[in-house]
Amino acid sequence: MRIPESELIINGDGSVFHIHLKPEELADNVIMVGDPSRVDMIAEYLTDIEFRHESREFVSVTGKYNGKRITALSHGIGPDNIDIVMTELDALANVDFKTREVKPEHRSLNILRIGTSGALHPDIPLGSYVLSHISVGFDGVMNWYGNREKITIPEVEEAFKKHMNWSPYISSPYFVKASSKIIKLMKDVTLKGVTISAPGFYGPQGRIVRLPLAMPNMLKDVEDFRFSTDGEDYRITNFEMESSPLAGLAAQLGHHASTVCCIIANRYLQSSNPDYKPAIRKLVELSLEKMSTL
Repeated sequence: MRIPESELIINGDGSVFHIHLKPEELADNVIMVGDPSRVDMIAEYLTDIEFRHESREFVSVTGKYNGKRITALSHGIGPDNIDIVMTELDALANVDFKTREVKPEHRSLNILRIGTSGALHPDIPLGSYVLSHISVGFDGVMNWYGNREKITIPEVEEAFKKHMNWSPYISSPYFVKASSKIIKLMKDVTLKGVTISAPGFYGPQGRIVRLPLAMPNMLKDVEDFRFSTDGEDYRITNFEMESSPLAGLAAQLGHHASTVCCIIANRYLQSSNPDYKPAIRKLVELSLEKMSTL
């Protein structure tokens, strides 16, 4: 089936609409970051850099680390941007841009997103690295796609909504597992995480500045929630804004993805570390080493 021009926009130079990458420029291994400046940090470690593209918040480079081709790409802030980036990355990998038809042979990408986050328990130290084994979508992105139930954990979702006394005005949350391939890759250098992706930084993450919350006890209720699945016990460890649509869309589209976050604040202890850049650099180095083995 041919994909119409209105549904997948291809720029005049043959690149995909938002992120301005061409199919041949995309490596199988992708490191995603929110901050465009972190793409340039990653590029410091790469050799044989092929290009640098910049369009809005989307900056990209492709080069080599330890001889392995890697694409670094910034996505900006928020789950809506992940919907754009993941859809366009998959199109670059699996749509023929000349015929506008899906390629007969599926290409699977390995995607690791590096971010920052706030922890929810006192035993998760500042500067530690939490890998999202499971992500909790407060964002609602996956609710817009069919077959959502095939990649989520419905029984945990129902228990969570009951525990939280979930507001009917807020999009139904979803729980989605990260790729076991990426979990195995990063397991020895990270803590096991269950990460909430919120559609905002303040109210949706339980912060009160001037407006009251729809669920006043949200933060404590989230901290208290425990669940088991596949024989493992879990608690929710941290808040950020992108891990769940990344994990969900990757699972639906047949890619391997997860998020690793540097903990720069602890909501339980009400502490933060504004000087977190050295820890991010170390995480970039670890991530490049790991991704170059795939």
